[in-house]
Amino acid sequence: MGELLEKAKLLKAASYQMGMLTETEKNEALEQIAEALLSNIDFILQENSQDMEAGTAAGFAPPLLDRLKLTEDRIRQMADGVRQLLHLKDPVGEVTEKWTLENGLNIQTVRVPLGVIGMVYEARPNVTVDAAALCLKAGNAVLLRGSSSAARSNLALAKVMKAALQSSPVPEEALQLLEDTSRETASDMFRLNEYLDVLIPRGGAGLIQTVIKQATVPVLETGVGNCHVYIDESAEKEMAIAIAENAKLHRPSVCNAAESLLIHKDWPYHKELLQSLYEKGIELRGSDDLVKEFSFIKQASEEDWSTEYLAPILAVKTVAGIQEAIAHIQTYGTKHSEAIVSESKEHVQTFFRAIDAAVLYHNASTRFTDGEQFGYGAEIGISTQKLHARGPMGLRALTTVKSLVEGTGQIRN
Repeated sequence: MGELLEKAKLLKAASYQMGMLTETEKNEALEQIAEALLSNIDFILQENSQDMEAGTAAGFAPPLLDRLKLTEDRIRQMADGVRQLLHLKDPVGEVTEKWTLENGLNIQTVRVPLGVIGMVYEARPNVTVDAAALCLKAGNAVLLRGSSSAARSNLALAKVMKAALQSSPVPEEALQLLEDTSRETASDMFRLNEYLDVLIPRGGAGLIQTVIKQATVPVLETGVGNCHVYIDESAEKEMAIAIAENAKLHRPSVCNAAESLLIHKDWPYHKELLQSLYEKGIELRGSDDLVKEFSFIKQASEEDWSTEYLAPILAVKTVAGIQEAIAHIQTYGTKHSEAIVSESKEHVQTFFRAIDAAVLYHNASTRFTDGEQFGYGAEIGISTQKLHARGPMGLRALTTVKSLVEGTGQIRN
């Protein structure tokens, strides 16, 4: 509790300073961070290599190692992501509403920082940079708690960024990494209401559910991505194949990759699509009819329909029509991202009305559910809840509002 409490106090004090900074001052700090990342590539890769060696020795699965690994190109991408934020409008101070009452009071609501954000995440060292940059740009102080698997990588990135802040208007204390990755300290963090304003978990279902169940600090829930692509009877052949393959193959280890493929029983090109997916290295687990038809498709279990594989595995099923597809997604979906490939306007409208998810797609891959792709810059996560924020969470999701009331001496009768 010692390290946690000490850093939480520093963050709380720094958060008051953060709320007073201008956009120019925050941008200056972000530019310093981007330059520091590029200047310290060798140091960051050296520290990451030790995490990779430890992960390999521990028998980490390839998808986890992929999320853990840093390369020179990935570090440059992180720096580019930070610089993208320089060109995004600072939401702090934005007037969201204003009106005048009959008694002459002028009221307006303006965006303000959330305050101190606790970020809890697994494996991905890039989240250390993304979360820090987004929180700082939106005027927040941030406590980063990564996993032990990426401890050296996260510490290296935090050291580089904190050193960069020393020569910027942003207080160095506004960015803290919790080096103690024990479960006990994490549990203490989840209940640190006096110092933390919100928690954001980013990782697998186990982590997210742990934070939700244990936290007394308000949680901005990021969700598991059991994403579906439904190919309707009218789907155009080449488009459907391209979308299905991109949604699964582009990067299987991320939350917006497709995990289930639903195909209308009368779509005439399913053999070509499934054969192509198999030949490109995807393990297919299917419904009874598909198992009988294709020797390379394994029998799907009930668990397969609800699994976020984060791997080159895909659950496949034929459905009788749009209603069965909707029912399947409503049963097994995680309200993340769902896609329909169809030329029927009626079916698309039905799909959009019936499916409850953060992002719905028509004739496009689920892989676009991403802050950068949406034009938000680096994202803090994908929210699948309905309060405060939903979908890719960029700068605005890291602010709240307060009301400013201007009077001329009014008193209430």
